[in-house]
Amino acid sequence: MSVSINRVILAGNVTRDPELKSLGNDRQVASFALAINRRWRDSGGQQHEDVTFVDLEAWGRTASLAQQYLHKGDPCCIEGRLRLDQWKDSNGKNQSRLKVVVEQLQFLSSQRPGHARYDNGYQQPADRHVSQRRVGESGPTLEESVLTGSQSMTSAVP
Repeated sequence: MSVSINRVILAGNVTRDPELKSLGNDRQVASFALAINRRWRDSGGQQHEDVTFVDLEAWGRTASLAQQYLHKGDPCCIEGRLRLDQWKDSNGKNQSRLKVVVEQLQFLSSQRPGHARYDNGYQQPADRHVSQRRVGESGPTLEESVLTGSQSMTSAVP
């Protein structure tokens, strides 16, 4: 028996404002990207960091909400699936690129002044690290799926 799973969960910062395109028949798609930072210490105690940039694509209502509420630098968490785009460039050479099709989107609060917040005026309790707003299918909250105890998403991962 063969089992295939195509599921991606990412948390990071938006690298550019989502670009919304209308495709007719009331269909919309938003394109944007996340930067996911990874920090660790080597055996000598030296701190290192690398960044992975991931292209994202959201459809329908999720696309509209991403374009309306996400801005460059905002933190968010997404769940979706990988898709391989393939095309021929102007020279006839085959090209390909992996991207994530967003199926669920969580807006993580931004504490930067001047940013609109999509939280219906909710005040975050003092002992919580993140607030979130879920868009898409129902399922576990960010705290249930990503955080354990009082650990934050910025905990070092070796």
